[in-house]
Amino acid sequence: MNYVLYAVPFFFLLIGLELLADRWRGLSTYRLSDALNSLSAGVLSTTSGLLTKGLGLVTYLFAWQHLALFELSVHSAWVWVFAFVFYDFCYYWNHRLGHERSILWAAHSVHHQSEEYNLSTALRQTSTGFLFGWIFYLPMAVVGVPPVVFVSVAAMNLLYQFWVHTRHIPKLGWFEWIFISPSNHRVHHAQNPIYMDRNYGGVFIVWDRLFGTFQEELDEEPVVFGVTVPLASWNPLWANLQVYASLWKDARRASSLWDKLRIWFMRTGWRPADVAARYPQEKPDLARFRKFDVALPRSWQWYAALQFVVYVVGGTLMLGLGEGWNLTALLLGWGWMLFGLFAIGCWLERRPWALGMELLRLALNPLLLGAIAHSLNLALPAQAIWALAGYTLVSLLGVWAIRRDGRQVQAA
Repeated sequence: MNYVLYAVPFFFLLIGLELLADRWRGLSTYRLSDALNSLSAGVLSTTSGLLTKGLGLVTYLFAWQHLALFELSVHSAWVWVFAFVFYDFCYYWNHRLGHERSILWAAHSVHHQSEEYNLSTALRQTSTGFLFGWIFYLPMAVVGVPPVVFVSVAAMNLLYQFWVHTRHIPKLGWFEWIFISPSNHRVHHAQNPIYMDRNYGGVFIVWDRLFGTFQEELDEEPVVFGVTVPLASWNPLWANLQVYASLWKDARRASSLWDKLRIWFMRTGWRPADVAARYPQEKPDLARFRKFDVALPRSWQWYAALQFVVYVVGGTLMLGLGEGWNLTALLLGWGWMLFGLFAIGCWLERRPWALGMELLRLALNPLLLGAIAHSLNLALPAQAIWALAGYTLVSLLGVWAIRRDGRQVQAA
């Protein structure tokens, strides 16, 4: 069962409730562009997963079939409990090394780039974690945890982590001695020096207490969310590439071949001595920290939000139906998703080419969706064609109205 697919409506319901709590308590934990950026990264991650999750499943299945030391029964409740706890132990080390090693941080950093902290941040996930993440869960296969149990507890672990991404729930007393809570996970998302690289557990905080990585949230040290090298973008594609690009740049600049190779696997933040000397990087000063933002007219915000809804619906459909698609259809669907979310990111940043990119997106929609249908040997019904034509027309009218309003403001 795809637990994440069935959870999607509840995710958005809870986000709506959190927005109501913001208004009721007079807080402001959401900014539209930031939330759309987080949600875009999440949609891109889930659709990318249709193409990439096979790597982890195939390697796990192979290890379970050929290396398992024990035969654990899928029908035993104790096996499920053991697997749930063991998974979180493996997750702790995956998560911890995801902060401590550059190549792993390049993937995981996506989840930490938001400078806000709310339930939309929980959905901000990487699209490249599949490259190495599977390695950390092979011990579960070796001890004989059946694949169906592994997949199920992995989904449960991920779903648990959703609720801890909020600023509305205070400390929870004894609960925080055993489980991850909103308070100790807020610490994990901080860029304050005292909080950085702490509280790695997914469900259980006991691993952090055992291995010396626990840090309590302190009243005298308010959390500053985000990363020390800001993303400074609303684009989910760049969010996934930023750290890789930085490592690649330093690797090219390094004079030593050894440094060019080891930079990817060194501790996060390590740079070759010659590169650091020639291209110094300023250390962050939290006293001068300002959240990234781009002034965006209300009409631009509404347009971006409504267009994003299309990709939420499309991503949900792909998540529900995509496992039965062939590779060509999956690649086309992923390409449609990637380009669309990239175009929305350009729109949110008010790039000079944003309007042109938006028109190109609208023009490509019928071609890409038609190609997907063709690859699946499906004939689009007349209702779908008319709906697509109506959507395109309404979008074009929206672009025209926004551009007209912009010209009137400039003339005034």
